Parts: sequence; structure tokens; C-alpha cells
Amino acid sequence: MTTLRSLTADITRCRRCARLVTCREAAAEAPPKRFLDEDYWAKPVPGFGDPKARLLVVGLAPAAHGGNRTGRVFTGDRSGDWLYGALHRAGYASQAASTGRRDGMTLTDAYVACIVRCAPPGNHPTPAERDRCVPWFAAELELLPRVRVVLALGAFAWDGFLLAASRLGHASPKPRPKFAHGARATIGPYELVASYHVSQQNTFTGRLTEPMLDAVFATARSLAA
Repeated sequence: MTTLRSLTADITRCRRCARLVTCREAAAEAPPKRFLDEDYWAKPVPGFGDPKARLLVVGLAPAAHGGNRTGRVFTGDRSGDWLYGALHRAGYASQAASTGRRDGMTLTDAYVACIVRCAPPGNHPTPAERDRCVPWFAAELELLPRVRVVLALGAFAWDGFLLAASRLGHASPKPRPKFAHGARATIGPYELVASYHVSQQNTFTGRLTEPMLDAVFATARSLAA
């Protein structure tokens, strides 16, 4: 019987995408000076959080020197600082920041995952890489039976969730829901909510602010309840 634990083991052994394997391992072999003493994870990054979660947060892919280094999704970079800070303010995370998979962080009623599990060159996975990885996300979603709200960080995650939901028999309504910050759609048993990604490109420019992110989490919590 497949469990989250066994699925995690299967995910971390995956080598289906040669370009992504090369990228994740190259990052570990040539880290920046600030991480020279770090022991990189350099494998696909599984999801993290509460198996009984009603809220699932999904992003694009691990960062080469973030999740690819720490082994925990959205951990060890500025994007993660924003995400876990928001999760903490919303009452989902035990800490306001996550530095690694052994830092004691716990999530309550929330689970975090990515559509693509390996760090892609330039943070841009190809459609073929996405399509090879989506089945992992679909399997993870199926093993989180209490999830009612999915918060997609960025258009890539929004589209990835729609693909995964379709694999599970939950077709998108027509016209197909379009991504926009604050957009919502009902997909089978799930309420899909959108936010701009917590990338530095968005947070440094003010396209995404903390109040905007907090408002999206407030919507998600209300829907999950």
C-alpha cells in the first residue's frame, strides 16, 4: 500500500529528467561561498507538512541553493522566508522561518509541495519536465484526503494543479480558469486559490507584498474551515 512515507522515498529516487538531474547535482558540486560547508540534498524534494492538512500550498520547483540544498521545499532562501513567515502569521507554522529539514519546524493543517521536484536551470522547467513530474504531485494529493483548499503560488503551479486534478478525474470547468492574483476556482472537491509567487522578482519589486500574501492566506483559511 502506498503511503506518504513510501511515496516520498519513491520521489527522492527519481532520475527521469536528465537535464534536471544534471542541474541539481551541479549546484551541489559548485556551491556559492556562503554554502561551501553545506552537505547538499541534491535529490528531488518531497512535500512537507501535516498529513491531515486541509490546506495544500504548491509552488513551482526547489531553488538550486534553497530546497535543493536543505532537502525541504521552500527552505533556505528568501522565497521560503516569505512563505513560512506567512504560514506562521496565519497560524499554520510553528516557526517564522525554516533553515533546514532538521530545524524543528512543524506545520499544522497545512502541507507544502512543488509541481517539479528538482531545481531547474534558471528556475524554468520545460513543459515535458512538468508533465513527467505531475504524477508525483497527483499521487501526493491523493494521499492527502482532507485537503479542501489548494493555494497555487504562480501560474505554473496553478496550471500544474489543474493537470494533476484532471489525472484524478476532476476536470476543469469551461472556460478553463485563468491565473491571476486572488483568483479562485472550484475543481472537484477542491477550492483553488491563486497568489503571485513568493519569488524575489515579485517581492523585491512590490508586485507581491506581505499584506497581499496574508490576505490570500486568510481567504484560504476561511475556505478550509
